[in-house]
Order: sequence, then structure tokens, then C-alpha cells
Amino acid sequence: MNISILGSTGSIGTQALEVVDDLKGIKDIAVLAITGNSNVELLEAQARRYKPSLAVIADEKKYNDLKCRLADTNIKVSTGEEGLCEAATLDKCDMVLSSIVGFAGLVPTMKAIEAGKDIALANKETLVTAGGLFTDAVKRHNVRLLPVDSEHSAIFQSLHGGNRGELNKILLTASGGPFFGKTKDELKGIKKEQALKHPNWSMGAKITIDSATLMNKGLEIIEAKWLFDVFLDDIEVVVHRESIIHSMVEFCDKSVIAQLSLPSMKHPIQYAFTYPERLPSPDRSVSFAELKALTFAKPDEETFRCLALAKKAGRMGGIMPTVLNAANEVAVAAFLCDKIGFLEIGEYVESVLSKYENKLNFTIEDIIEIDRSVRLEHKI
Repeated sequence: MNISILGSTGSIGTQALEVVDDLKGIKDIAVLAITGNSNVELLEAQARRYKPSLAVIADEKKYNDLKCRLADTNIKVSTGEEGLCEAATLDKCDMVLSSIVGFAGLVPTMKAIEAGKDIALANKETLVTAGGLFTDAVKRHNVRLLPVDSEHSAIFQSLHGGNRGELNKILLTASGGPFFGKTKDELKGIKKEQALKHPNWSMGAKITIDSATLMNKGLEIIEAKWLFDVFLDDIEVVVHRESIIHSMVEFCDKSVIAQLSLPSMKHPIQYAFTYPERLPSPDRSVSFAELKALTFAKPDEETFRCLALAKKAGRMGGIMPTVLNAANEVAVAAFLCDKIGFLEIGEYVESVLSKYENKLNFTIEDIIEIDRSVRLEHKI
């Protein structure tokens, strides 16, 4: 199998390359293209190790640096959105891992679908902002859309325990982030260093902050709606601090089937790469004898407003999830630059949502323009 990894220098991308190494001798996987945002040193190292035909640096200012570094190789070097789209549509590519963080993954992922590539999806923003357009394109081009988020992979796997028509509801688990149980007063002075300390997962800065605000779980609800063709109100969020149960499904007979494993993104990445097969993994097994407890709780949507706002935008549909996502990306970036406080992330998102009228019929071009307008007109 030949794969292109969009976002190879990020958390998901680096672990995906580790999975490729883990599967050597078991499954033949060739890396045809790698892309990074601005980390030239890591992208060069990956290019020399995996010898793809194409390496893309999204930051156009870093293009000459990467090109010079790889001048002694036969690897083609490209940049910008055009380069990302080229990586996503290479003729010999069978599967594209879409793990670019944020809205930037939308166009290359759609181009990959239109080129008939199977998609291993780790970029939730594509389904959040243009879910109907993406799922329609997947059907039209007869490609497979395999979830890589640990929760959505768990749901995908658990659904094999029954027929889709027998599904009653989805139970989407959440770790609760680093601030579970805290009040609004306790969160007023939170600094980014505290918010970036996730109790269970090692992730990039943006997704870690989203986990702390519970926006990540809100985005995952919208993503699950499109991935599994269910109503938003048929998805229930359950806080599970241990992150052993990655999500569950309840069928009409009230049987609940769950997928369990230790917190590691390598499991869902490998499953997407090898589906429908299950192949050996070097990951550790769950030791049930050592587990002290598996706990569950309801999320506090009053304190963590981002979850409630995502649900609201998801129910409204149309362009509102795009507005939500763009506003959140602006607010998180501002928080990471110490321009706003932790609680102001949700306040900002709510304020921006109130300024837009919904539009139910839209194109990819409309989505791109709305995203642009939110970022330009509501800068922090």
C-alpha cells in the first residue's frame, strides 16, 4: 500500500511513521509523500529516512531552505496549498492520512477524495465545516473514509457488534482535560502552561487547548454525526478520566459495546492502515488487574461553554459549524499568545457566532470565504 501523510511533522504524523516502522515485515507500506507546516529540520530527517517522492513544506518562506537541504536527493520539493494538494493526489497513492491541524486540511482532503484516494481522517475540521459535502463526495467517488481519532475509531470498531439499523445511541468518551471538576472562579487565572498539561494524551498545542475547553469534544460530536449518519442528539458525551474506554455504542436492546486500549494514537492509526485486518502491535495490553477503577461523569457544560456552543452550532447546521471552528482557532491562537484568558475563549466564540446569519446551502468556496471573513473581521 502506498500512502501520503499530510501533516507528517505533527503528533499524528510522527506516530503514523512509527506505525509504518512497526508494520515492517508484516505489511508493506510505502510513504509516497510527506508534508509539514514549518519544521524544516524534522521534515528533512523524515524525507531522508522514508525516501518519499515528494516533500511539501506548507510555509512558503521555508521552501528554499528545504529545497537546499534535499538538493542531493531525488525527492521533489513543493510548498503551499498547491503542494499539499499535489501530495494528496499522487497517481500511485492508495491512501491519504489527513492529519493537518485545523481548517488548512479541508481543501487537500477534498482533492484526495476527488482523486479516488481512501482517507484515513485525523483532521476533524474537514467534517465539522463541510460534513455533508465530504460525505457526499466519499459516496460519489466510492472511497473509504476511515476515522483516526481514537473516539471515532472506537465507535467504528464497536459498530461491528451489530447492524447499523439497530443502533440506539453513541457514547462519546472524554477525558475531561486538565481542569475537570474546576469552577469558573478557579479557571479565571489559568495560564497556557497549565492548559497544555493533558493528563493522558501527548498532543499538539491547539488540540490540547481544545481538550481543556472541551471544544475538542464538541467538534467530535459534529464529526461523529457525519461519519456515522446519526442525529446530534443521539450522541452522548461521557467523561471517562482514565481514557481506557475510547467510546461506546448502545444498540436497541440496550446492549453496550465498547473499544478499550491504553491511551495511544498508534492503535487507531494502525487500524486505519490495515483495515479490515487486525495485525500485531508492539503497544502494551490493558492490564485489568492493575486498573483500580473506570469512572464516568457528566460534562459540566455551564463551566466549559465551548461544548454547549459546539452542540448549538451542530444543531443549527449550515455554515454555523464553520463559524464556530474559525472563531475557536482564532481564540486558541490568541490564548497561546497570552492575548486573552482561558475563559475568554468560549466568550469570544459565542460572541462571533451571534454575529452571523445561518446559510443552509453552501459550496466549498462558500466555506472558505466564511472562514476567511471570521479570521479577518474578528481578529484579536
